[in-house]
Amino acid sequence: MIDDSKPIFLQIAELIENDIISGVLAEEAQVPSTNEFAAFYRINPATAAKGINRLVEDGLLYKKRGIGMFVTKDAPRRLREQRREKFQQQYITPLTAEAAKLGIGLEELVTMIKTGSDS
Repeated sequence: MIDDSKPIFLQIAELIENDIISGVLAEEAQVPSTNEFAAFYRINPATAAKGINRLVEDGLLYKKRGIGMFVTKDAPRRLREQRREKFQQQYITPLTAEAAKLGIGLEELVTMIKTGSDS
């Protein structure tokens, strides 16, 4: 699952984020340790820690001293909001701008999206 497309620590952070959004890691659930990530993905524990610490800095995980890292209560909601904003910027804004250039109205665009999702 780890590839060369981006830094490994970012991929670890994204894996955890995806597990939070999908419900695999619920609010207050314990996150696998840096050593578990390191062993599973065959990476340096410091690299795994860097990904986890990024999520701590973002307020999505917190540390219980001597126990491990846990998902914050509002992490799923916050992640969904962040991802929706990113989705808007990366996909919707360019899509609607291109549609406008091509003279595609909102109704036609919605129809195209619905038709595309049926495939």
